[in-house]
Amino acid sequence: MAREQLQVLNALDVAKTQWYHFTAIIIAGMGFFTDAYDLFCISLVTKLLGRIYYHVEGAAKPGILPPNVSAAVNGVAFCGTLAGQLFFGWLGDKMGRKKVYGMTLMLMVICSVASGLSFGHTPKSVMSTLCFFRFWLGFGIGGDYPLSATIMSEYANKKTRGAFIAAVFAMQGFGILAGGIFAIISAASFKALFDAPTYEVNALASTVPQADYLWRIIVMVGAIPAAITYYWRMKMPETARYTALVAKNAQQAASDMSKVLQVEIEAEPQKAEPSANTFALFSKEFMRRHGLHLLGTTSTWFLLDIAFYSQNLFQKDIFSAIGWIPPAKTMNAIEEVYRIARAQTLIALCSTVPGYWFTVALIDRIGRFAIQLMGFFFMTVFMFALAIPYDHWTHKDNRIGFVAIYSLTFFFANFGPNATTFVVPAEIFPARFRSTCHGISAASGKLGAIVGAFGFLYLAQNQDKAKADAGYPAGIGIKNSLIALGVVNFLGILFTFLVPESNGRSLEEMSGENEEESESVAVELEHSGYNNRTVPVV
Repeated sequence: MAREQLQVLNALDVAKTQWYHFTAIIIAGMGFFTDAYDLFCISLVTKLLGRIYYHVEGAAKPGILPPNVSAAVNGVAFCGTLAGQLFFGWLGDKMGRKKVYGMTLMLMVICSVASGLSFGHTPKSVMSTLCFFRFWLGFGIGGDYPLSATIMSEYANKKTRGAFIAAVFAMQGFGILAGGIFAIISAASFKALFDAPTYEVNALASTVPQADYLWRIIVMVGAIPAAITYYWRMKMPETARYTALVAKNAQQAASDMSKVLQVEIEAEPQKAEPSANTFALFSKEFMRRHGLHLLGTTSTWFLLDIAFYSQNLFQKDIFSAIGWIPPAKTMNAIEEVYRIARAQTLIALCSTVPGYWFTVALIDRIGRFAIQLMGFFFMTVFMFALAIPYDHWTHKDNRIGFVAIYSLTFFFANFGPNATTFVVPAEIFPARFRSTCHGISAASGKLGAIVGAFGFLYLAQNQDKAKADAGYPAGIGIKNSLIALGVVNFLGILFTFLVPESNGRSLEEMSGENEEESESVAVELEHSGYNNRTVPVV
């Protein structure tokens, strides 16, 4: 029989939705706001960086970042994020969520500002310093994944836990919108102040010297909302589940949560020493209880991110096809930033952001499993719908249909596995491994992002090397790449069956911690000879 849950944890599970839940969403979500703002805004300014630092005198088209530099600028943050997810995930279980939480935010703020201050005048020095700070920015962002998810899951009640964790993740949508809107406003202001001819009229004058300030301002501003929330992060108490179940101090947990919930919670006596039945991460017992769950969360996040981060392959073709972004030579540098920001903001507004909030609204009604399965299913269907008749979509009259299906694919990614793969790892593992296991799952996802963003960048090149982008080898073509992505999404459907449904159940019930404790009590009683005692007959 399972041991009865600690009163302080039960109080959290049955608590009504209160103001502190919403403040926790904002405080935790601001890290994701900065994460999305930064990863999004760099894609807005890479074309500008190419024009400023890689201009070729007499060339018919504006300068672009060479493939290796482009991969470094866009990819180094992913590498930092992957490392940060593993390191801070582990540290969050060792030192406590709160102690580590401030570190990640300060790292993000400092490196976000430093990225915009990348020094030097030569392309090599500017790109090297930009990449250096973006790696450490990614490292801080990586830490925010396991810590924000774990803190929100441990603060939330049973009834609305999924919506609260998903809402933290959905702050990414606001980060994307803020990045796009700020870039539009900044570019429009610069365009009004510093008029310039198009590239084909005057190549050199089309990029005004002040454009170097534009990309730096856009990159740096994302740090402001994160910096504002630092004070409140430091004021948050440690989560009751870490204090009671890992630090073994139920009295402190009851005291902290009495203040947060504004109710009196009676402190229960608890032994300071760990129970005899605790097992280590990756031990045989851990693999027996949670091995398949960890395989499920890591594989589904890996497969989802391959498909999700491959989207940048098709955006430039789509935007050009529907006339949102005219040929680069017909614009000046600032005009190009404005057009790209406007196009990407419209896509985000129409497909990305609504998907997140559909998940928030429905995750506690229809469950994590159903949303994830449905998301992967529709992503598979739409990828094949784009791939099989790909030649049909390339005709000018059919381009709007292509954009509609493409947008639906990413709507169902966000109203689907992009949200649920973040939520579930924060709910199904024991408190002492929760942050670590979420970090491992998230790092697996980031590995998928690297495959999606860069592996498919090379794979999607034309099969005829002469028609491939400058500097790239021949690939398998866009049609075959879309088929491969359809297969990836189908594998996501299969691996979803390894992930348990956590809807409406307490964290201790999901992780088996109550059973663990009851087993250890039974072992202790057996060793003390309790079971062999006889009751005297009166």
